[in-house]
Amino acid sequence: MDQHKILPFYMTYPLPMYYQREDTVMRDLEYLQQMYPNEAKRYQRRIAAILDKMDYDGSVIYDEYPDRWTLYRMSESIFRILKQEEMQNNPGDVSEEKWEWISDMIQILLFYEIYKRRHTHNRGFINF
Repeated sequence: MDQHKILPFYMTYPLPMYYQREDTVMRDLEYLQQMYPNEAKRYQRRIAAILDKMDYDGSVIYDEYPDRWTLYRMSESIFRILKQEEMQNNPGDVSEEKWEWISDMIQILLFYEIYKRRHTHNRGFINF
């Protein structure tokens, strides 16, 4: 005879506890994000503003497995926008060697922002 352990009602629905843990993780990540260097913060805010235009239901950023090439092209287009803005504000202020580093940083910041949006977008609920 199997002995089934009787669970309290709140343990039969573990999803709310999962989301509380996820909220804690997101708050922690956002707190650490505030400690970014000033230049990284500036780029991150601009990337978030650009990504706002691509943030809609059915967007490629919410695909189960986003295509690597698409994400690369997205980071390249954001890089071109940021480079053009920087050249207008401070012409000749940044060397080409530093632009290569900035390109990598933009890609990392973009992937982080996509991660953050994927984990806070609708919490995985299906809307009928």
